[in-house]
Amino acid sequence: MSNAESQALILVSQEGAVRTLTLNRPQALNSFTTAMHGELLAALEAAAADAGVRCVVITGAGRGFCAGQDLGDPAVAPVMVDGQLAPSAQQPDIGDLIEATYRPLALRIRSMPVPVVAAVNGVAAGAGANLALGCDLTLAARSASFIQAFAKIALVPDCGGTWLLPRLTTRQRALGLAMLGDKLPAQQAADWGLIWQCVDDAEFTATVAALAQRLAAMPVKALVETRAALDAGAASTLDQALTHEAQLQRRLGRSADYAEGVGAFFAKRVPTFTER
Repeated sequence: MSNAESQALILVSQEGAVRTLTLNRPQALNSFTTAMHGELLAALEAAAADAGVRCVVITGAGRGFCAGQDLGDPAVAPVMVDGQLAPSAQQPDIGDLIEATYRPLALRIRSMPVPVVAAVNGVAAGAGANLALGCDLTLAARSASFIQAFAKIALVPDCGGTWLLPRLTTRQRALGLAMLGDKLPAQQAADWGLIWQCVDDAEFTATVAALAQRLAAMPVKALVETRAALDAGAASTLDQALTHEAQLQRRLGRSADYAEGVGAFFAKRVPTFTER
């Protein structure tokens, strides 16, 4: 690794149409600082703007995926005076941090014009867990784990956690994870439906690469509309969902990718999708 790469907080690489963004603070289990937030959001925006990108993978350097917020960051560290907590007026406003960093990150991932895969190679804690759960498909190495660590420091789940957890699993399980902050092994996360797949460590890298390349070869515009439709459907009546489906099919049914898919079906060949 070059000196420039070692200093970058987000490493960017590309294989075909798949762009991989690697959180790069391995000495701190890739915990978030304000600077790393800025680099990750910029990297996502660059991927969104690049027509050559058809799938994004987010992973972590070293032995962890992301340990959540770096509590040593001045944006969150309590201010102490003579060993005592300073008045609240002097304390950092964590709400401001959420609005400035985690909110745009969570919304950008959910609105990317291509599928987003989280490759959880190690521990994913706090906001790091919810960053992973907010991606379209989350794969975890068998040795990885997820921890909703917020209650241990007297906070609530953020980075979309309060929205994600009750939608991905039952209310009791969501509350147990959020209130107790226990470590959830990757296999149990898969069994509970929180993630797409738990993969043996030896097969993890190859499995992630194969899935990302598969997604990149698919009609990504339709995949992105599917994500949006499922999210909208969770808060819709059946009648509203049916109306929305008709609107989407009307638009997608006039696309070049639809014509390519139907043509390939009748010709018994592999389709080549190009739209984004």
